[in-house]
Amino acid sequence: MKIALMDSGIGLLAATAAVRRLRPDADLVLSLDPAGMPWGPRSVQDLTARAVAVAEAAAAHGPDALIVGCNTATVHALTTLRDRLEPGLPVIGTVPAIKPAAAGGGPVAIWATPATTGSPYQKGLIRDFAGGVPVAEVPCWGLAEAVEHADQAAIDEAVTAAAALTPENVTTVVLGCTHYELVAERIRSAVQRPGRPPLVLHGSAGAVAAQALRRIGSRPEPGAPAEGTVTVLLNGVAGTLPGPALAYAEGRLLQAATAAR
Repeated sequence: MKIALMDSGIGLLAATAAVRRLRPDADLVLSLDPAGMPWGPRSVQDLTARAVAVAEAAAAHGPDALIVGCNTATVHALTTLRDRLEPGLPVIGTVPAIKPAAAGGGPVAIWATPATTGSPYQKGLIRDFAGGVPVAEVPCWGLAEAVEHADQAAIDEAVTAAAALTPENVTTVVLGCTHYELVAERIRSAVQRPGRPPLVLHGSAGAVAAQALRRIGSRPEPGAPAEGTVTVLLNGVAGTLPGPALAYAEGRLLQAATAAR
């Protein structure tokens, strides 16, 4: 089994680690775009073109499925990627976990990039899956970029700023950018209010990994031999995980995997 994941940078780490835990025997192909990162500020046309290039680089390695490990790319490029690659290669997008978060009753805060916050896409998810539940959209200025570079001071500053924009009565936070899952506990600490019930966080990595396995007719086998290899593509060229990835447990888990031959 071979699963590919794509993103501009290391936001794909959470989903990659989730796949690794579910199927440690699966070979992984990580296709990144360091020359074009970050994707968020780019035009839709430019982002889509870069996403297609990264996806096709991954597809050249013959994976059984491709995970778009980026919310922004899913919003703007998923339809194009599916048109180009399916049905031969199943393409799985990453959608903010608004539906399960709203099922808890709320109030809910959605932390997302400024480009996604208030977008018709996110508004549509709220309308479709969070009817009757109070939802606050929180723009997280600079957080994805700080996580990408493992800039600890900038992460703290961005998390603190977003927490200040989060209503005090929220019970649930949706991590609407894959980068945010890498600093989930720091977000929890910043938003948790004294005397309030424990805050619930909803990310997408586990659900996306499980959906990829379902799309190819496979099941989780977390006890399988940890023999899966990891191939890293940087703008289509074989490379290694970016250094900042090793600041996170998810990156260190992948570094420990057998290097691809």
